[in-house]
Amino acid sequence: MKSSRDFKEIIQLDSELSKIQDFDLLLERILFESRKVVNADAGSIYITIPTDPGEEGTEKLSIKYSQNDTIQKTLPPEQKMIYSVFSVLINEKSISGFCALRRKIINIPDMYNIPKDSPYSFNSSFDLITGYKTVSTLTIPLLATNQRLIGVIQVINSKDKEGYVIPFSKDDELLLTHFANNASIVLQRAYMTRAMILRMIKMAELRDPKETGTHVNRVAGYSVEIYDRWAHHKGIPREERERFRDTLRVSSMLHDVGKVAISDSILKKPARFTPDEYQIMQTHTLYGANLFIEVSSPTDVLARDIALTHHENWDGTGYPGWVEPITGDLIQKDSDGKPLGKKGEEIPLGGRIVAIADVYDALCSKRVYKEAWGEEEVLKELGKLANTKFDPDLIDAFFEVLPSIKQTRDQYPEDIANAKP
Repeated sequence: MKSSRDFKEIIQLDSELSKIQDFDLLLERILFESRKVVNADAGSIYITIPTDPGEEGTEKLSIKYSQNDTIQKTLPPEQKMIYSVFSVLINEKSISGFCALRRKIINIPDMYNIPKDSPYSFNSSFDLITGYKTVSTLTIPLLATNQRLIGVIQVINSKDKEGYVIPFSKDDELLLTHFANNASIVLQRAYMTRAMILRMIKMAELRDPKETGTHVNRVAGYSVEIYDRWAHHKGIPREERERFRDTLRVSSMLHDVGKVAISDSILKKPARFTPDEYQIMQTHTLYGANLFIEVSSPTDVLARDIALTHHENWDGTGYPGWVEPITGDLIQKDSDGKPLGKKGEEIPLGGRIVAIADVYDALCSKRVYKEAWGEEEVLKELGKLANTKFDPDLIDAFFEVLPSIKQTRDQYPEDIANAKP
């Protein structure tokens, strides 16, 4: 039997989860804590997204995070496990799909001995590829207060005190159900925060077709991965890292929101800008920063810094430089009377990180005035720009987490314009 201590720990977790703002980071933490609650070695978390034309139903499940302690132990410190990005139809053919369809928990003691009369089956391809054996699983739906399906959690291979794989118990079902119900409430809040941000992005997208929800989600995802590795090398305490990751993930999505103040004749021009147009375009950094002048949270501070400085260059040749955002007055100017550019660590950390993430995504993406660059060409260009355009330490971190960067790009492909947060 599970003790009252287990439930007290879950109540404490509820409080910790409520402090996380970002939807993606909350999903990752919920999966980790779900596994911890029932001592599961591995697991995955899925969310609902719209189906593609021709697919059955209106929603399907898309994997967001996958964790596996056994595989993780074989990797170098701080290196994340890379997993396939895929989706599952909500029907009776798969375990997660059946769980989502019926809105019920599914406890399977042995995945290789599922009763033949079960409508669902086990896809053992992951086990064959990795050599990892999936035995026991517990799959539970994540439901909003109005019973709308948010997603599904699947935990894998419960372990006893000696480390042997055992079936999940009825007590495990009770604990995970309680935790999932409370986690769903916190997820709804984070979902609303993400939805509001994406509505702001949608407003910008109406003005600038390049500023899409998938673009800002990719930039945010890249930024967190870069920061994580940089912070590890700098010895930043984990608690501080977690707080900054959360704020960065939200704030970086708003890096170009100031473009709403730029005229259509410039934003929607299907060609490169003239020098005068480019100068006007640069003011989007000031307009964006002005949206966060009234500071009410750390997110406002970081969003302001990122909006203002993500086009500054490490060597001081970027923009807008030392300018007062509200009045446009010069704080520091060069011999020609132009604003002096911020350089090095004068540029806030958030701005230096998003600068790399934004340029990487822009080079990898097709634009009206250019085709997408090849991956090798993009990486060569970013490496070349270390010490001039980009912080060299952050560029090193970028290359170290490149597999995770590519996985983020797979999670938010350009053609899923109607995907949910």
